[in-house]
Amino acid sequence: MQKIVLGAVFAVGLAGAAAACPDYRQSGERYDLTGQQMYNSVYVDVVAGGDNFIGNCYNVIPLTDRGNGYFTTPPDFTLNISGMGAYQLVVSVVSACDSALLINTASGNWYYDDDDNGNYDPKIVLTRPSDGWLDIWVGTYDGKYCDARLTLETFKR
Repeated sequence: MQKIVLGAVFAVGLAGAAAACPDYRQSGERYDLTGQQMYNSVYVDVVAGGDNFIGNCYNVIPLTDRGNGYFTTPPDFTLNISGMGAYQLVVSVVSACDSALLINTASGNWYYDDDDNGNYDPKIVLTRPSDGWLDIWVGTYDGKYCDARLTLETFKR
């Protein structure tokens, strides 16, 4: 009987931990963008940071870098992107602190970065982004909050 009770407590604990993690089922600030529109760069101001430590999130397994950071539960931005067939997409952040970036694509893949944009700022390059929903979180490495600017830019492949 003790094993059953402990198993139930463990399962509830994991469900609670997943509830305090980035969740693509929620929506952020919504935009409809085409590959052509982002060819001239799209800039959006955001406050970087969040309360959820990504290291505790078993539902988020990035294909790229794995690292630490603090993010909100809902994405900061939910994009409906289209006309991406000829483009690669560069998503980057410039911030006043050590920011981090998390993306969930329409195909369900997670991407994470911390410093690839230089100066403790993140950048993720999606070489073959598919049309559909793209969720973006702008967090921070150390749990602080700061002003940041997200840039979305496409380049011809």
